[in-house]
Amino acid sequence: MFQDKPDAFYFFQPENDFEARLLESPEFQEGLNWGKPRFGHPEGKVGYHVRDVLENVERQAKNLEDKQKLRLIAIAHDAFKYKEFVLGRRIKHHGMLAREFMEAHINDPVLLDIIELHDEAFYCWRNAYLEQNQLVAQQRLEKLLERMGENLPLYFDFYKCDTQTGDKVQAPLYWFEEIVASF
Repeated sequence: MFQDKPDAFYFFQPENDFEARLLESPEFQEGLNWGKPRFGHPEGKVGYHVRDVLENVERQAKNLEDKQKLRLIAIAHDAFKYKEFVLGRRIKHHGMLAREFMEAHINDPVLLDIIELHDEAFYCWRNAYLEQNQLVAQQRLEKLLERMGENLPLYFDFYKCDTQTGDKVQAPLYWFEEIVASF
């Protein structure tokens, strides 16, 4: 298994054949190798960020089933950032691009929703605290909470694994943690 390792395998090791097949795809290869150091992501390439998220998954997963779900979300969540902008204009959020790609590979609507919406809690916080638009923040938050429903704990677990990397600001995590605790 995994004889001739593609470049993406140097970031982290797959734990099963499905993960290996994803990493072998040209789309994932390009996505994991994309990126330069920037605020929130001093590690640069997406593959290094995914490696850091996977390390958090190892520490945070409550059981093997959650670990497998969180790993799959982690591997896919930012892999399509390289396609998000064309000529400096956002064509589609990378979470939606990742979801669309993964729809051909999995049929779990919960995982697909989390892949698509993995940044949404941050956007809610940003609307509330940076943009001072409480109405938009509340509307977005209500939609997110409704869509996640009983899967909110898994969403939060991934959000925590993703947010506790690089030099990301932790205020959105603490804010969202309080909201999740009230459910």
